[in-house]
Amino acid sequence: MTKLVIVDRSGNEKEIEVADGVSVMEAIRDNGFDELLALCGGCCSCATCHVYVDPAMAGSLPAISPDEDDLLDSSDHRNETSRLSCQVTVSPALDGLRVTIAPED
Repeated sequence: MTKLVIVDRSGNEKEIEVADGVSVMEAIRDNGFDELLALCGGCCSCATCHVYVDPAMAGSLPAISPDEDDLLDSSDHRNETSRLSCQVTVSPALDGLRVTIAPED
């Protein structure tokens, strides 16, 4: 199991343990964070699972795809550590990853 730290839009932090191989979006959704809409269910077509990744671990993530990059460009809240949580797969390399749920567009 991999530990993730999720920060909701109010700034509350919760550490969760997640099975490897699931997306960060699924981990967030399945652990009771209702503010992450994930409307497309992980198909990389809506950007409603936008999160900010802790800069200290941003380099541990796989490169952003052109589709993900385009969707993030549609957000008014994009920053240098923005990612779509449906595009990040949990693995032991991400143990301790801290993500903050981005404001809703």
